[in-house]
Amino acid sequence: MPDHSCPDFVLPATSGTTFSPATAGKPLVIYFYPKDNTPGCTNESIAFRDLHPEFLALGADIVGISRDSLKSHENFKSKFGLPFELASDTEEIACNLFDVIKMKSMYGKQVRGIQRSTFVIDGSGQLIREWRGVKVEGHAAEVLEFVKTL
Repeated sequence: MPDHSCPDFVLPATSGTTFSPATAGKPLVIYFYPKDNTPGCTNESIAFRDLHPEFLALGADIVGISRDSLKSHENFKSKFGLPFELASDTEEIACNLFDVIKMKSMYGKQVRGIQRSTFVIDGSGQLIREWRGVKVEGHAAEVLEFVKTL
């Protein structure tokens, strides 16, 4: 894949904003997660929250994306004091562009859902690193270590 430019899209996001990677103009950490207020997603979001000042100090921003509604995102963001925006992808636009929708087994049933994945986009809009099938433990710190190398 010679062109590693980040696909562009626009999604509604928390705080009355919209999110588009094309307009970021700085390094961006985009993490896709399955669902607001579930244990793994909560722990992952809290880990990014706790390291957020370090990402900011490096000039990078963080955005979380799931298929939840904006209302769900606003509640999730408020409940855990998340200092970054959450984008709502109810139509699976970004999910499809980043190919993060997978068949997963839940309680013995096959369900379509978001595979926990994180992408780093540099300031010029190039996709420079991806993690798929992420395990929450230690992940945000690993992403931070990578961003420090930019």
